[in-house]
Amino acid sequence: MNPGDEPVYTDYGDTGHTRTRLPDTDPYGGAPRRGPRRSSSRSLMTVVGVVVLLIAAIAFANRGDGSSADRSTTKTDRPTTAPTAASGTRPVDTKSAGVPTGFAHTQQGAQSAATNYAVALGSTGMFKKNSRTTLLHVLYTSEAAARLEGPMDQAYSTDFLARMGLDAVGNPPKGSTFVSRVVPVGTTVLQYTDHDAKVAVWYLGLIGMANTTSTDPVTSSWKTWTFDLRWSNGDWKILSDAQKDGPAPVPGDDKAATSDEISKAIEEYGGFTYAR
Repeated sequence: MNPGDEPVYTDYGDTGHTRTRLPDTDPYGGAPRRGPRRSSSRSLMTVVGVVVLLIAAIAFANRGDGSSADRSTTKTDRPTTAPTAASGTRPVDTKSAGVPTGFAHTQQGAQSAATNYAVALGSTGMFKKNSRTTLLHVLYTSEAAARLEGPMDQAYSTDFLARMGLDAVGNPPKGSTFVSRVVPVGTTVLQYTDHDAKVAVWYLGLIGMANTTSTDPVTSSWKTWTFDLRWSNGDWKILSDAQKDGPAPVPGDDKAATSDEISKAIEEYGGFTYAR
């Protein structure tokens, strides 16, 4: 396991490809982050979509290049049944820009790739231009990365960062901890061929600002992130991706932690390298 990092969107018309969303006022596909608090799930989305997480990232003005949808090779139309337990097989031994890369050319490799890519795209690195650009070019095909770079820079505008409580370069105020994490729960293969794979990642997202005066404290939400992957240059790369809410379990009776406790936990607990 490796220490992890901590990472908006308007739908495009139906093009026959997977849709991705760009950060609007909410990096995770929810309602505007600022404004009156609303109850339960709606307030979670407001918290910056509390993630779609993250994805914040994500949400890329991605429309895919269409190639995967037009392929005539045999594909599995239904999700592949997979064991609930991880295989124990080490996913990779290499990293690029701190992200695991070099996954196996198998269904298991595609699942591991999608899971680790979700973690990277849901990190705080997506809120800073240099690290965001690096992540795009490491995780996406060259064509997709080139297409997304401009729209992503526009999505993570100074105004958007300010609504998240960050300065113009993506830094939190002194004494505050900005939290943006994707915590994968499981994956499933929706389609697979030797060239392409569609993998869904079910995850818990955390996002918000941890400090005593924050109006947007760290909150959680449940999402499903679906990736269209292409085998390219010896690794799985993202062609396009999309997210949707849930499935979310019934909230428990856990007592909410203080901002100091959240900040300390984020500093002390690193992330993982995930494998199917």
